[in-house]
Amino acid sequence: MSDTTSTQKFEYKAEMQQLLHLIINSLYTNQEIFLRELISNASDALNKARFQRLTDHSGEDSTEYKITITVDQDANTLSVEDTGVGMTRDDLIERLGTIASSGTLAFIEEQKASGKPMDAGMIGQFGVGFYSAFMVADQIRIETLHGGEDAEPMDWVSDGTGTYEITSGTRSEPGTKITLHLKEDAKEFSEEVRIRSIIRKYSNFVDFPIHLGEDQVNTLKALWKTRKDEVSDEERSEFYKFISGDYSEPLGHLHLQIEGLLSFDALLFIPSQAPYSFFREERRSDLHLYCSGVFVRDDAEELLPEYLNFVRGIVDTDDLPLNVSREVTQNSPVAKRIRSTLTGKILGLLSEWASDDIERYNTFFENFGPALKTGLFTGLDKRDDLLELMRYPSTSGEHVTSLEDYVTRMPDHQESIYFLLADSLESARKSPHLEVFSRKALEVLLLVDPIDALTLPNVEKYKDKTFTNVTSAELDLRDDSDIEPESIPGDEVDTLLTQFRVQLGDRVQDVVASKRLVDSAATLVTAKDAMDPQLERMMKSMNPEFEGAKKVLELNVDHPLMKNILALTSTNQDSLVNDTIEQVYEGALLLDGNLTEPSDFVSRMTRILVDVTAEPSPVS
Repeated sequence: MSDTTSTQKFEYKAEMQQLLHLIINSLYTNQEIFLRELISNASDALNKARFQRLTDHSGEDSTEYKITITVDQDANTLSVEDTGVGMTRDDLIERLGTIASSGTLAFIEEQKASGKPMDAGMIGQFGVGFYSAFMVADQIRIETLHGGEDAEPMDWVSDGTGTYEITSGTRSEPGTKITLHLKEDAKEFSEEVRIRSIIRKYSNFVDFPIHLGEDQVNTLKALWKTRKDEVSDEERSEFYKFISGDYSEPLGHLHLQIEGLLSFDALLFIPSQAPYSFFREERRSDLHLYCSGVFVRDDAEELLPEYLNFVRGIVDTDDLPLNVSREVTQNSPVAKRIRSTLTGKILGLLSEWASDDIERYNTFFENFGPALKTGLFTGLDKRDDLLELMRYPSTSGEHVTSLEDYVTRMPDHQESIYFLLADSLESARKSPHLEVFSRKALEVLLLVDPIDALTLPNVEKYKDKTFTNVTSAELDLRDDSDIEPESIPGDEVDTLLTQFRVQLGDRVQDVVASKRLVDSAATLVTAKDAMDPQLERMMKSMNPEFEGAKKVLELNVDHPLMKNILALTSTNQDSLVNDTIEQVYEGALLLDGNLTEPSDFVSRMTRILVDVTAEPSPVS
């Protein structure tokens, strides 16, 4: 240290120099972050000043608490000034010139090398946020005056390399002004338009007014910090449009102000419709995270499960530990508690709609039901709550039904909730698998959403009812009353089944007499423990070489076609019999959505029609 009449020059310790190099060159990936850090520091200083003046009972406080930002393109400078608590000479040395513990640099380097985040509380002791300004400045000057009695104004200057100087200053009012002499490649930060956009992105909701030129930039209120009954519907709507970029009104909102062991504020919205690309690309969370009104991230995915990624809004908390780059530390217990609270509140709101505002809930489910359904296999801790929110079309009518309503309508003897997976509602209603259910007046859920193949079939029970796929080969709902009086005798049934088995070979797992078909001649069913056809098609779309399990072909042995095939076998028309068997099998494939060669199917159908419509030979 050298001493002159008014200037003291200090040299950074080697450890501090290394830390500065790390901060300037490695710690931050986005240069504009520096302004967020400087404004955050200014806001902290203003909060401290306001608190001190409220508690020292020194009379009326006439201070204008504000932050003023000035840019000068000609001089290539930017300054951030506050009317806060200010700093003493000792503050400048302790906060900006030293490291609190000798092991800090080693710890930071270790964390950086391993990719682990650093504890915000520790980093905050060293003014790391302030030093981010050296990413864009080759010299920083601080002019400050502490608000205490007999305090003297001080100036601090450094180029961030090896030394800093502290000089007696001239500032006359408490507060701090930080002036950045910008680097040549950082001239953009002397442009008012650029600075205005950064403020609106990161600091739009800081508690104190931020002035740039003649204007106050941060004019929006932090509505999530305002009492619920003091926020109008119009304010809430405009706020939603601002944070979401959506021009439509939200479908609903949650305004949370949680206090206690865990404290946070949140204003969450459920959009009225899904964006066009919502299910067509990898989704990022639209949940914005703030800390004391300062923007941290716009995709705080750790605060909500993925199945709620349609929720938009803001969460603001001081309790969440952030690393030095203001990112949420992984596996944070605080983040987990916030996540649990938010999830419970959102599901509670949806449950209220489902009970008391069915039209609004159905609108929601039409838009975001597929996203909510994914929680059935990713959100196991909330599966019971999610099952209550599910809605499905069914054979009972045109409207969707809840599982609770389905169970209420079940006959006393019914043990299972029956469902059918299909590509569309139209194909589902025409499925031959429903014939016996229709005859017995049993309701079947029609799962036509692609995500259904991955969700409900993997849920074991709803209350005490199991889920049963109506395409299961083991399903048996027929009884003696279903047997036709003119049914094919048992030995002829065996002959028929053998004919089909020989003709189809290893293309099917087996051919059996159906216990579910009423009007249709044949259908393919899923063997025990085999993959559902819908899921198989999904797997094949992702991997063309994927081969699914062989199916069981069920024949309706009471159908006239089966009787005709048996009759043809005694006329030595083997070619026609074989073609008919192939046509029955491929017709079942067609209904199953797995017919790969329709041209063969059509050619064979034409050949059969030619045979059966041929004119009889004239009698001689």
